[in-house]
Amino acid sequence: MERIWLKQYPAGVPADIDVSQYASLVELLEESFTKFRDRRAFICMDKAITYRELDEMSSALGAFLQGKGLKKGTRVAIMMPNVLQHPISSAAILRAGYAVVNVNPLYTPRELEHQLKDSGAEAIIILENFAHTLEKVRANTSVKHIIVGSMGDLLGLKGLLVNFVVRRMKKMVPAFSIAGTIGFNEAVAAGRRMKLNKPTITQDDVAFLQYTGGTTGVSKGATLLHRNILANVLQNDAWLQPALRKPPHVDELFIVCALPLYHIFALTACFLLAMRAGGVNLLIPNPRDMAGFVKELMKYQVNSFPAVNTLYNGLLHTPDFDKVDFSKLKTSFGGGMAVQKPVADKWLQVTGCALSEGYGLSETSPTLTCNPADTDAFSGSIGLPVSSTYISIRDDDNNEVPLGEPGEICAKGPQVMAGYWNRPEETAKVMTPDGFFRTGDIGIMGPDGYTKIVDRKKDMILVSGFNVYPNEVEEVIASHPGVLECAVIGVADPKSTEAVKAFVVRKDPNLTAQDVIKFAATQLTNYKVPKHVEFRTDLPKTNVGKILRRELRDEKPAAAAAAS
Repeated sequence: MERIWLKQYPAGVPADIDVSQYASLVELLEESFTKFRDRRAFICMDKAITYRELDEMSSALGAFLQGKGLKKGTRVAIMMPNVLQHPISSAAILRAGYAVVNVNPLYTPRELEHQLKDSGAEAIIILENFAHTLEKVRANTSVKHIIVGSMGDLLGLKGLLVNFVVRRMKKMVPAFSIAGTIGFNEAVAAGRRMKLNKPTITQDDVAFLQYTGGTTGVSKGATLLHRNILANVLQNDAWLQPALRKPPHVDELFIVCALPLYHIFALTACFLLAMRAGGVNLLIPNPRDMAGFVKELMKYQVNSFPAVNTLYNGLLHTPDFDKVDFSKLKTSFGGGMAVQKPVADKWLQVTGCALSEGYGLSETSPTLTCNPADTDAFSGSIGLPVSSTYISIRDDDNNEVPLGEPGEICAKGPQVMAGYWNRPEETAKVMTPDGFFRTGDIGIMGPDGYTKIVDRKKDMILVSGFNVYPNEVEEVIASHPGVLECAVIGVADPKSTEAVKAFVVRKDPNLTAQDVIKFAATQLTNYKVPKHVEFRTDLPKTNVGKILRRELRDEKPAAAAAAS
């Protein structure tokens, strides 16, 4: 297959990357620990840790985990926001020869239980703010070892104040009681008295299980091997170079990490990309606090700003954002959801840096395509396939469609997952006979190799860059005793691209929209909870009784019954 897009590559970006230069992701990390020892690696709440400290603490924590008798390949979960303990934990788990299971800290007990059971995780490193959720489900999982961190753990004397405010004043740590836990600092201290045994880790070992929904509504673990993640780090690094070569010169790459580290975009485009480059990540634990976020940005000159459209838009509407010094901002990567042109235009106007939109999925580590990093204009497309990546636009019979025609975006490259964890049937559904991954998105490739997304094949809903699968939300709503049946779709939303809307047929005539929303919020993390509820006397169905979501989506607003 001819790669027509290579002609559009910026100067210096290679057609292919060489994944064989590292035996594993651990080798990349350890090379950086040696090369950049005295540089800052992460900053959070004004506290910086160096590559040396990251090396020492992750080595100690890895040794502590090994001391628990966990075998190579064991899955260890991390359930934390963007705090310093997160990258230390990730590096520790990988160096000890285990696989990281990233967990959204806002998960409900139901969601957490599924992920821990499905992954078979035997240990978890969790922030105390979320331990009450774990307490409810631990008995139903294989988790035997629990390390509990606090916001102030690594902040020195300031940490005492931070913990007092978080626990006592803001009451952000609900009471929990779990037997046999150990504190994060205690685990690191104990590990310092042990030696990390360096297991042989190859590119074919599992590095991360990144959980993603499916059309079935069951969250599945995308099995990302060391080779998959390594490939994407090298692909992103190569793609970034033209922007970094532009003046002014940057000694130390400074990345804003406001995207959650449990999300594949932040994992690769912030954490690991900075590790490779000897750069520093500014961790933002709560990007929803936009005023606080802007205050943090005031303190630094940042070079790279990966984010999603809603985050860019929120910052642009926050007082004083236009006073931040962006004179050294080299690149702004938009991903996770479509970047809107008005947002891109305003971002360029305020920061002087054009938004470069990219595209990828958890299953692809994530980057598949991106606009050139040194672009000076917003293109409205998802860009070109990155190095060593093949994109093929195909019809339902797996035939490639002519350029300019819509079809399913299919991808092949070293960053594509090994498959879904313990789900060979689900893996078979998304792989073509010739080894391409079917993304479920409909796109059109132009003669220059640039691709535009025109639709989604799946019923998936995209809320602020997070995937929401209707089946999962429907299953929860249908379990309410007052609901006879329901259907869930995505509707346009100016703030989050799409919002979740539920159509409900009542069993209980007194059931209100608020009842449905409140009930859903007990079972689902916030972005999956319906924003809109509309009651119907019946729902459109096929002759075999399958609810037709597409018909609900295609209805003219005037035809819809009034929501209550």
